Amino acid sequence: ASPGPHRKHGSYPLGIILRDVLSVSTTMHEAKTIVSAGKVKVDGIQRRDVKFPVGLMDVIELTPTGQSYRFVPKDSKLLVPVEIQDAEKMLKFVKVSSKVTTKGGKLQYGFHDGKTMISEQPLSVGDTCLLDFQNFTIKNTVRFEKGNLGLITSGDNAGSFGTIEDIKDGLFSLPKRVIMALGSRSVELPTDIVMAVGLEAPLIKVN
Repeated sequence: ASPGPHRKHGSYPLGIILRDVLSVSTTMHEAKTIVSAGKVKVDGIQRRDVKFPVGLMDVIELTPTGQSYRFVPKDSKLLVPVEIQDAEKMLKFVKVSSKVTTKGGKLQYGFHDGKTMISEQPLSVGDTCLLDFQNFTIKNTVRFEKGNLGLITSGDNAGSFGTIEDIKDGLFSLPKRVIMALGSRSVELPTDIVMAVGLEAPLIKVN
């Protein structure tokens, strides 16, 4: 298993999050002091570098106060913190981004946040796992399929929830698309900016 961080696109440095988003420091120097003292965890792991990238669905825990935040898309913004209870602070959604068979015949999945896992669960690229990152186990899965609830993760509709109505295969120049019901209208989007989060309601708090 790898704790590999997100790409720079769609992520923010931990120091910026502490100073400008969570307002737990007023300067970058203060942020460095807090991080160097081991007072901040990202996905359950102490991070001591203010440049560490924080991205979609990551959980930040401030150990002195016991507060935990999950970073989610909201109101057209890519990353907005929502405070979560202790029961959820070791859980996150990870979207399956790759799937390969190892030499031993086992399945290795890559997730949107850079983590990888060997699992016997039959998953497809695009599916979402509810990951317990403390024990590194899959607690639940949500298929990327018609009828399930999707969350738009970027673009003008970032943070909007809708039912997946249809999935269209990609063409040479056009990526795979998903049609989602957003209230009374339907929108067509690339599948890579939609995350399945539940059947009728999200499995964990994401808004």
